[in-house]
Amino acid sequence: MRILILGGTTEASALAKRLEGDPRFTPILSLAGRTKTPATPGIAVRIGGFGGADGLAQWLAQSEIEAVIDATHPFAAQISANASAATAETGIPLCTIIRPPWQPVAGDRWLIVKTMEEAADVLGEAPRRVFLSIGRQTVGAFARAPQHTYLARLIEPPETAPLPPRLTLLQHRGPFDLASETALLRNEHIDVVVSKNSGGSATYAKIEAARTLGLPVVMIERPDKAGPTLVPDEEEAFDWLIRRHAEPRAPSAACKPTA
Repeated sequence: MRILILGGTTEASALAKRLEGDPRFTPILSLAGRTKTPATPGIAVRIGGFGGADGLAQWLAQSEIEAVIDATHPFAAQISANASAATAETGIPLCTIIRPPWQPVAGDRWLIVKTMEEAADVLGEAPRRVFLSIGRQTVGAFARAPQHTYLARLIEPPETAPLPPRLTLLQHRGPFDLASETALLRNEHIDVVVSKNSGGSATYAKIEAARTLGLPVVMIERPDKAGPTLVPDEEEAFDWLIRRHAEPRAPSAACKPTA
């Protein structure tokens, strides 16, 4: 069974590892190419875009894909929308992994916003020391609030411009633990944390550290993702694949777009 995994997350990597060597499946992991040195599993990997929903639909048909797993980041709204449209056009089953979002608990001081621009605005006029954990593509949104001093943790430097003038880059790849996150926030004299509500455990320690230190967190809500089948993790996505594999399947030509 030929499978496309839209990846770039821990769930995608875990699913790829689970499928590696399984004779029932021929998986292909698709990465957007935004990280220059991505961690890749022992399965076929495709790097780069598809050319929108139409390009993805054409690629799925030409590659005779029989199932698609959308295991992209919770904030990767565009590729998820493209996957939904392309699989609807081709009639290929789609399963979307949506890890549960973080929820505030006792001691958290969250200010929930919808956009990066709103996150920059709510930091206020008085200069503050801000820890950004938002990914490199959106750091430029904080150039609108140049009075603050920013520490941004990224896997690779941002390519967007302009950037905030008082910006320090910290290039690290998670996961991170509570002790190191607490030490980082304390040693850098951070006043406020800005984070996407990515969910999962790999970067949750910064939220725990902010709670420990009594720091506010500007939490950016994730966009809505929809699909015919939604699961919370790679284990349920794998179970879905097992069930799909057990079902009778039409010849591969049936996967191609209809006229």
